[in-house]
Amino acid sequence: MPSVIIDGQEITINLGEKILWTALGSGVYIPHLCAIREADLPFGGCRLCFVEVEVDGKREMVASCSEPIKAGMKIYTDTEKITRLRKMAFELIMSDHHIDCKNCAKRKECELIKIASFLKMKLQPKRLRSIARDFPIDDSHPLFTYDPRKCVKCGKCVWMCHQLERSFLDFENRGFEMIPATFDHIPLSSTGCDSCLECVRVCPTGALYLKEMGDAKDG
Repeated sequence: MPSVIIDGQEITINLGEKILWTALGSGVYIPHLCAIREADLPFGGCRLCFVEVEVDGKREMVASCSEPIKAGMKIYTDTEKITRLRKMAFELIMSDHHIDCKNCAKRKECELIKIASFLKMKLQPKRLRSIARDFPIDDSHPLFTYDPRKCVKCGKCVWMCHQLERSFLDFENRGFEMIPATFDHIPLSSTGCDSCLECVRVCPTGALYLKEMGDAKDG
């Protein structure tokens, strides 16, 4: 069976699978926000899943969500260089994030808290000033709420909406101004959303949450 070495441990692999999913399936945690296993084209937006790969004595940095695994690779997930890049990427993400953990409906399952703990970092950036914007909250849908202030631009909700051929959510603007939104910012209750709630399920933060979660939080 083909295999690779991940952090000194020999791992049997499925050829062609992305490094990220092989590592996670073997119990090796690699922080990530935007990776979707079923996606044909990785989004690659969060820049948290960098690893170092050594092939024929040459090492290079790659995004583990997009790099196919190959037999004979030596993969390093926890080097000083990797940690430095991940911490900078995480600070950039958090500089544009409305931090309100105490009142967040998803605080017990928030991926940002998990990543911060793994990186031994605080959620509030130390080197970067906060530039979080005060987007309006869409509370119009009877089942869930969209709080764009807590969006990390992972693209999972957009991908899921398109995958299910609904397209109620899409990205608007480019670069740092990019954000998931409805067409012309119409309320979610007016989009024709059929309440599949898949966007809520895949959201890694408190940007999309069930209203019953918010009720439990307040109780």
